[in-house]
Amino acid sequence: MSTHHFHSIGEKDILFFQKIIGEPFVLVSQEDRIHYGHDETEDLNFPPDVVLKPSTTKEISEVMKYCFEMNICVTPLGARTGLSGGALAVHGGVGLSMERFNQILEIDEKNLQVHVQPGVITQVLQETVEKQGLYYPPDPSSRGSCFIGGNLAENAGGPHAVKYGVTKDFVLNLEVVLPNGEIIQTGANTLKNSTGYNLTQLMVGSEGTLGIITKAVLKLIPKPKHDILMLVPFSSAERACAAVSAIFRAGITPSALEFMERDAIDWTLKFVDDIQLPIGDEVQAHLLIEIDGNHLDMMMKDCEIIMEVVQEFEAGEILFADDQTQKDKLWKLRRRVGEAVKSNSVYKEEDTVVPRFELPTLLKGVKEIGGRYGFQSVCYGHAGDGNLHINIIKGDLSDEIWTHQLPLAIKEIFELCVQLGGTLSGEHGIGWVQKEYMPISFSQTELTLMRSIKHVFDPKNILNPSKILP
Repeated sequence: MSTHHFHSIGEKDILFFQKIIGEPFVLVSQEDRIHYGHDETEDLNFPPDVVLKPSTTKEISEVMKYCFEMNICVTPLGARTGLSGGALAVHGGVGLSMERFNQILEIDEKNLQVHVQPGVITQVLQETVEKQGLYYPPDPSSRGSCFIGGNLAENAGGPHAVKYGVTKDFVLNLEVVLPNGEIIQTGANTLKNSTGYNLTQLMVGSEGTLGIITKAVLKLIPKPKHDILMLVPFSSAERACAAVSAIFRAGITPSALEFMERDAIDWTLKFVDDIQLPIGDEVQAHLLIEIDGNHLDMMMKDCEIIMEVVQEFEAGEILFADDQTQKDKLWKLRRRVGEAVKSNSVYKEEDTVVPRFELPTLLKGVKEIGGRYGFQSVCYGHAGDGNLHINIIKGDLSDEIWTHQLPLAIKEIFELCVQLGGTLSGEHGIGWVQKEYMPISFSQTELTLMRSIKHVFDPKNILNPSKILP
């Protein structure tokens, strides 16, 4: 693939962009550029040379056609809540913000589908379809601020993926602008499609490197009427992890099954003021388990089975959420762990995933690697689908160790994941910060295939360059 000799943006280019999308939507001030130069990945900032805020597919098509001809690199920007640096404009160029694409175009109740633009906030979509008794399950922790487009780009998951699936499982069709400005549809608005290569799923999880999604047709399901939420304490984190696959083997599929290590809860309780939760000294980890459905009696039976299973792993006294307020508080506790850790220390977050039965082995291995390299880690995540978020805390490690030793430790963690049948990322993507680790998970042949796909879509390598592939 070509090395990066991109055209640097000048007055003439700015005038062209202003003509296409209007002067107010072409931002060049340093303040704006810095604002759009970061996502939530560590404290990285790469300001684009110009930020564009188009509002129609045609405008994006014109912009891409021009950038393709002029060899200007383009980084698609969503809500910039990502954790792998996928939206960082590492080569400057154009930052293409999708924030004006914020319309829910149609809720098709007859077919249980929604047509939506990529700049719609995930929670807004969920609450809007819920008014019609419908449900869009993928719900990453940042759902109150992240965009559907970013969820598509990273194949986002969240707590409810364990029962309902991740973003890819809800995508039927996409409208995409290619790097050369051409506009395509990737699929059809049907539940089945065995017509040609699956371009829809190729776009999902492609992290803005193959095309720019301008519209999505998503599948919906009827909203379950009830849910029961319980918090289960364990005196050992490994036992908590081991209980996870036992619950599934007992024939139960919870609608959420989250793991939180002791530190994760302690730090979050300090960070969030309005939640009190007395925790005994012996408690080392919690599972947050949700059951949903339409029939309470059947749900209660499931809960009884869960209670029997967790007793085999020496669970402590189970807390059942009494009402919606208490449920909201427990969920808030879980969803804000990431922010709490971030506010506490410099950290790096890895988003590992293994087959769920291997979770205790992964956790044990992470702690062992941490012991050898001298770092503390706070672990939590979507245990139900084997997805463990490992927050490595800088604490009082020297910059020298943090910069030079830590990558070796992370490499060992990833090697362990792959050895256990897992991979590098469950839902945050590879982006800018994890790409050098890709050879741990893929052979040269596999990486060459991916590079070739990138080249077919983007022969000049102008769209989100230097992401995913080492």
